[in-house]
Amino acid sequence: MDVWTIIQHPDVAEWRKGLDEADAALMADALDRLGQDGPGLGRPVVDTIKNSRHHNMKELRARTIRVLFVFDPKRRAILLVGGDKRGEWNRWYKTAIKVADTRYDEWLEAMEEEGR
Repeated sequence: MDVWTIIQHPDVAEWRKGLDEADAALMADALDRLGQDGPGLGRPVVDTIKNSRHHNMKELRARTIRVLFVFDPKRRAILLVGGDKRGEWNRWYKTAIKVADTRYDEWLEAMEEEGR
């Protein structure tokens, strides 16, 4: 069985520290499944994001908790932004997708600079 590398943006790591015990456990379980199944993991745990500049943007789902992520060119899962969309179903995505797109652009730029 492959084990997939998962890298969190520092803001995602900080956000996860603030989750209550139940949500933290659900997110840990979803991350474990992502690490085991990688890009093959689908609904209901992972779904594709629309309206992102990046065609491979996905969301990790645990009740109303969401983490937007992508698999980068090295096939690592990069966790870009997390949040709870409870009560803000559409508004949360509008903001979070913009943040995730920007963070992934920065990630790709840093990868390119490392390769030089």
